[in-house]
Amino acid sequence: MLSANTLVVSAAGPFHTIKEAIEMAGPGDTVLIKGGVYREGNLLIEKSIVLIGQGSPVLDGQFRYEILTIRANNVTVSGLTFIDTGWGSLNDIAAIGVSDAKNIRIAGNILKNTFFGIHFSNSRDSWIEGNQLESHATEEQEIGNGVHLWKCDNITIHNNTIKGHRDGIYFEFATHCLITGNRSEQNLRYGLHFMFSHNDEYRDNFFVNNSAGVSVMYTKGVKMINNTFEHNWGSASYGLLLKEISDSFVTGNKFLENSIGIYMEGSSRIMLTENIFSRNGYAVKLQASCDGNVFTRNNFSSNTFDIATNGILVLNTVNGNYWDRYEGYDLNKDNIGDIPYRPVSMYSMVVERIPTAVLLWRSFLVFLMDRAEKAIPVLTPENLKDESPSIKPYDII
Repeated sequence: MLSANTLVVSAAGPFHTIKEAIEMAGPGDTVLIKGGVYREGNLLIEKSIVLIGQGSPVLDGQFRYEILTIRANNVTVSGLTFIDTGWGSLNDIAAIGVSDAKNIRIAGNILKNTFFGIHFSNSRDSWIEGNQLESHATEEQEIGNGVHLWKCDNITIHNNTIKGHRDGIYFEFATHCLITGNRSEQNLRYGLHFMFSHNDEYRDNFFVNNSAGVSVMYTKGVKMINNTFEHNWGSASYGLLLKEISDSFVTGNKFLENSIGIYMEGSSRIMLTENIFSRNGYAVKLQASCDGNVFTRNNFSSNTFDIATNGILVLNTVNGNYWDRYEGYDLNKDNIGDIPYRPVSMYSMVVERIPTAVLLWRSFLVFLMDRAEKAIPVLTPENLKDESPSIKPYDII
């Protein structure tokens, strides 16, 4: 919706440049940019205005500039196309850079071939929604992150498409934020990357075909709900990395065709429930440095390894899950297996110690090893077992 005072920028006037219209606008005014290509270097907003595009106007950074810099509260930017920002090894040059601001709305824009896409620093109470970000770098040093938050609070990132950046979405010291309904794919490093960012929630997102799906590090109080982690393949790839995090929830997610579904290291008191692990190399790699985590009501099917670990002492709970490899029985027909299931195979322990042993996969020797270990457990953790395995998979949407 346009304000009572609208300044129109177009080839026919009354304003021919965006800079001129921004300079003349007062607080609360709208700058309406008509279709065309605008090459005006860096545009600086230091007042509360609305910037709206009409007819697909293009703001071209000419591979030299940060295109739009916002240093004011109560600013809206929508309907614009940003292309070809500058590049910097020391500065985080972005299509849209926001600093020391609140109540900012970045909505419905298209960003192509940018270094950083949308960069927020020291800002709060803002929305980034409905934007399309796409770049085509082939090396990490050539590109920044799609959506980057540093030292921010209460930011909503909703319904964006992010492709071809270093990290699709990056958080550092960003708290009480919500990430929902986004699609982050084909990024060079992570679809989503958390560092020191507490009490955030991400739900209903798709992380597909990234070098690695999501990394959550040095963080507490994170809710990860109803996301899809799919086809994140590589020698060091995973759907979700949990490193040094605590007191969090991983619920209702789908881990499909990843090298490793979840890799957990130094993580404590995480509830993992009603997730689907299917067709992964490793469904879960649970390092011995983890404790107090609970796996329950999850479905494990068609994974090469369901759970692998690198230690004998296990201080986590695995109970009440569905395992497609379970060969026990249910005499009383209560849909709970009458004998425990051990998800850690002897072969996975051998591969953990001797990685080249993976070449023996599907050999008769591996079959004999695992059968022997089931009869007389020696290498696998004695207390890592599901005492109440479900006979049927859970109905997880």
